[in-house]
Amino acid sequence: MSEQSEIHLGFFEKYLVIWVLACMIIGLVLSQLVPQLSNAINNLQFAGISIPIGLLLFLMMYPALLNLQFNELKKLVKNPKPIILTIISNWIWAPLLTAFLAYYFLAGYDQLIVALILLGSSPCTAMVCVWGALAKGNQEQNVVNTSLNTITIIFLYAPVVALLTGIQNIPIDRLTLLISVLVFIGAPMILGIISKKIISARKGAEWFQVVYRPAIGNVAVIALLSTLIVLFSLNGKVLIQNPELMVLVSIPLLLGFFIIVGLNLIVTKFAGLKYREAIITVIIGSSSHFEIAIATAVAIYGLGSQAALGTTMGLFWEVPIMLSVVYIGKELRKRGFWKK
Repeated sequence: MSEQSEIHLGFFEKYLVIWVLACMIIGLVLSQLVPQLSNAINNLQFAGISIPIGLLLFLMMYPALLNLQFNELKKLVKNPKPIILTIISNWIWAPLLTAFLAYYFLAGYDQLIVALILLGSSPCTAMVCVWGALAKGNQEQNVVNTSLNTITIIFLYAPVVALLTGIQNIPIDRLTLLISVLVFIGAPMILGIISKKIISARKGAEWFQVVYRPAIGNVAVIALLSTLIVLFSLNGKVLIQNPELMVLVSIPLLLGFFIIVGLNLIVTKFAGLKYREAIITVIIGSSSHFEIAIATAVAIYGLGSQAALGTTMGLFWEVPIMLSVVYIGKELRKRGFWKK
């Protein structure tokens, strides 16, 4: 894909906020009309994990891990500054700030605190490719960053989450946390590497990029929306009786997004980055891998948990915020915010 090519959001991505909202409403309606449906789905379990939901979560993760390109990592030495700034934001500023805001605003709601920690400790590897292309940023840097995030999340996600929950004295099943990383990141990554190699050899690399990946990407969105319907159908009664929970978890989520985005904008300016590198640094450094956060929350606390709902609110707010960052970045570029 050319760095100068014009990229447009697909049908699913363009209206993702509407689809998420619609699925929330459908789930709430189903919880009142057919409460036994979601319970039946949740009862199909193996080792404590719902089989249908496990399959949906796997389908959410697999397309994201097709972005992994090991051969691009050697380019780290060519221009390391924006990559380093992104790593610092992903693994230091974002987790620490999110954990602090969660503790301050959500004291007494341990599962919601964990939900925010899961979101804040998971750097994005999928949708940032779309946002970066829309912003006309450096797509080579985007590929390097997302590939690096895919590898680092395997080794750092479980330890960082365990550390931040431990600091706040919130008990968490660390074995399930580790298994979640292996199942929902490790297994899809291995499958992605194998399938990419086989398909590219048989059909060609261009067919893989132009045909296969977009098709699988649509499957991932459908799996995500289906998961949301089940999530909200299981939690419908709790939400209808306690709608303030969604508002409560949204406050630190939104505040955290605004602070991290603002901080990354300032840092990239004073670091002397040019627009095309700076906007990718801001986008990747400010976004979350909501798929792994949702998957981990479901694995640890169950489908009908506050933690699962808290992570879905991260998805709900991230899409409009990242679109806003794209347009803010373009406007700041016109005003000469970054180095020419």
